[in-house]
Amino acid sequence: MLHHVEIYISNLEKSVEFWSWLLTELGYEQYQKWELGISWKYQETYLVFVQAEERFLDVPYHRCRVGLNHLAFHARSREQVDEITETLIKKEIPILYREKHPYAGGSEYYAVFFEDPDRIKVELVAPN
Repeated sequence: MLHHVEIYISNLEKSVEFWSWLLTELGYEQYQKWELGISWKYQETYLVFVQAEERFLDVPYHRCRVGLNHLAFHARSREQVDEITETLIKKEIPILYREKHPYAGGSEYYAVFFEDPDRIKVELVAPN
């Protein structure tokens, strides 16, 4: 069982704006908050976002380097995937693999793929 994931980010304000609406929609609740970070919790698992120090911001994140590639979340339904997709469009958050959406993961895989402000790929997957 996963306890928590901690991710260092380049801009706390932008990341809070992005993640707060999404995680709230998925049933997470704000768990901790301090000057340089914030976390959201769902049941016993929580996600932590921490402002990276200036001295470590010279090399930007890229999901194809060693380390985290993406975060994938369960959606309640296909309808929730569609609702989140509409919100992404309204917020002008680019949808990845748009030409194959919502089946970019395959014909039996209904999902939306997008990126957070640091370009961490996020995936929301409907149940089969």
